[in-house]
Amino acid sequence: MAKRRFKVFLDSNVIISGLFLDKGSPRIILDLLSLGLPVISGVTGEYNIIEIERNLSKKMPDVLPVYRKYLKLLKLEIVPLPLSADVNKLSGYTSEKDRPVLASAINGNIDFLVTGDKKGFLKLKGNYPFRILSPSEFLDIVLPEIINVVESEGI
Repeated sequence: MAKRRFKVFLDSNVIISGLFLDKGSPRIILDLLSLGLPVISGVTGEYNIIEIERNLSKKMPDVLPVYRKYLKLLKLEIVPLPLSADVNKLSGYTSEKDRPVLASAINGNIDFLVTGDKKGFLKLKGNYPFRILSPSEFLDIVLPEIINVVESEGI
């Protein structure tokens, strides 16, 4: 029987929280991704990476080299910047700042969009083939499957 592989898109705030806080759901998600388990793969957008690096450059420039080093360990698939036309199509569907994130998630062919700021996506209009969850909601759904795979395959 084929096992399900969950493809999770991480919003910028989840990556930053997971890298800089030693506890909590964002950190657990990043730790799981760094293990390279067969049941979960991570995705983010080039837009998100640019946003993270811009914020770190302004607020904590000394941590940029550390961030870049550890980002590689996550083995994230990076979705290229969405086309302006794709972002513009989402006008009225979510806030202006979240449109490039949503467009990247759509282009990433994901199962889940995980964000620490669900408010920006709560009024999301449209029908998308993925769920938008907080980090803890995501873990509630996916962690039991990960544990089953780890136990059954002796990973």
